[in-house]
Amino acid sequence: MLQEKNAPEISVVVPVYNVEKYIGRCLSSLVGQTFQNFEVIAVNDGSPDNSPEILHHFAEKYNFIKVIDQQNGGLSRARNAGMAEARGKYISFVDGDDYVAPTYLEELYRACEDNGADIACCYYYFHFIENNFLFEYPFRCKGIFTGQEAMDRLLRDVQIQSLVWNKLYRRRLFTDWDIRFPPMCFEDMATTHRVFAHAGGVVVLDRPLYYYNQRPSSTLATMNANKINDFIRAIALVRISLEKNGLFEKYRRSYNALVRKTCACCYLYVLKLHSEKKCMKGCMANMRRVSEALKNCSADEIGAASVWNRLPDDVVSSPKKALKKDYSVR
Repeated sequence: MLQEKNAPEISVVVPVYNVEKYIGRCLSSLVGQTFQNFEVIAVNDGSPDNSPEILHHFAEKYNFIKVIDQQNGGLSRARNAGMAEARGKYISFVDGDDYVAPTYLEELYRACEDNGADIACCYYYFHFIENNFLFEYPFRCKGIFTGQEAMDRLLRDVQIQSLVWNKLYRRRLFTDWDIRFPPMCFEDMATTHRVFAHAGGVVVLDRPLYYYNQRPSSTLATMNANKINDFIRAIALVRISLEKNGLFEKYRRSYNALVRKTCACCYLYVLKLHSEKKCMKGCMANMRRVSEALKNCSADEIGAASVWNRLPDDVVSSPKKALKKDYSVR
């Protein structure tokens, strides 16, 4: 990939939808970066609130901020649109309702450049909006890793997580292999491993430089049957990609650890789904289907096509009805 003349070193893609309360802080944290040679590509994904006005206000004030306005197509489409306009040697993704430390770009950039790495990751804070509480995610991981070492950790989704944010990537990892985000929830789970598969080295900084705003409308806070099904589909897509690239046997143990973790998470999500609807009918059936679907994902003697074909259209079904009266103890 030839870098455009006078192109910035880093492109930061910011997808924006209905985040008028947060986007100002997000962009201000980018404006205040100690690293200077970067561009911000903010993608307004048909946001119905005042987010577009805030974006254009910043774009008028700062010439390194570009705004793309498009019809609503979801988070994946917004990220893909931002990637298509990116010009930098590196690319980073910052969600419009999050924000970053002043040294976020500089520290990740230096980590890549000084170590010849293709990806740099940092720790992050959970910022609980309702009580303004910060919790640092305990990665217990730092240092310089080979691509294989990093992939092992990524697939296990504990020490290095499959989050597209809190990372800086050489942009060619996406462009050289035409990697884009699929239109689904948990799109980062279905994508990040494909990028790591081509990385020559990965650096993990044991400092929290990214602030993830945990709010009531976030993906994990509003789980439903469709999102749980997408979670399982994302795990299936990981297996399919590993199979197609001849990597499954190499990472079998790490992938199976991911499946076990996903199964436990899905059990909890199913329980929460039924308890919120106050309808436990079908709960055990949903859990059984989750177990069967994920067992198929990690089965030994199946090809890439079989993994997808064995998945039903909907693994988890929504509870049919809720009790008209709340009978919980008070």
